[in-house]
Amino acid sequence: MPDAGAAPADGELPAIDLADLPSRRGEEIGVSDWIEITQAMVDRFADLTFDHSWIHVDPARAASESPYRTTIAHGFLSLSLLSRLLHGAVRVGGVRFGINAGFDRVRMTDAVPVGSRVRARFVLAEVAPIDGGLRLGWDVSIERDGSDKPVLVARWLTRLLG
Repeated sequence: MPDAGAAPADGELPAIDLADLPSRRGEEIGVSDWIEITQAMVDRFADLTFDHSWIHVDPARAASESPYRTTIAHGFLSLSLLSRLLHGAVRVGGVRFGINAGFDRVRMTDAVPVGSRVRARFVLAEVAPIDGGLRLGWDVSIERDGSDKPVLVARWLTRLLG
């Protein structure tokens, strides 16, 4: 997470000080901007993960055989976007660096058709002191534009060191 450093530029998120996070437990801390899921993103992810299932990479076949009538993003692609979505939703000042500490739970609850837009909501569910910083548990929900049902819900653990 970026440090507070200089004054925020236009459009930059205001920073929450690391020391203030314990008092924010239980609050929605941020909502990211929308990101469009493109076929190019899905194809690159398929190449990186060796998962070239037709449901992800064959638009013609997906149009005729898939219940979604288009290709869909890999569930792990949606999960991997959490870092980008968090950086666009939450800015914590006084942090030297952050570490991904894993997940307590992850559920992929709906498909993400190519061409969809997604965003994430971050609720600070857990805060625990660790040597030099805090361990945070984020209740994250990734939403698809136009749907009432989230496409992914998770408890994501991070460590921020000041």
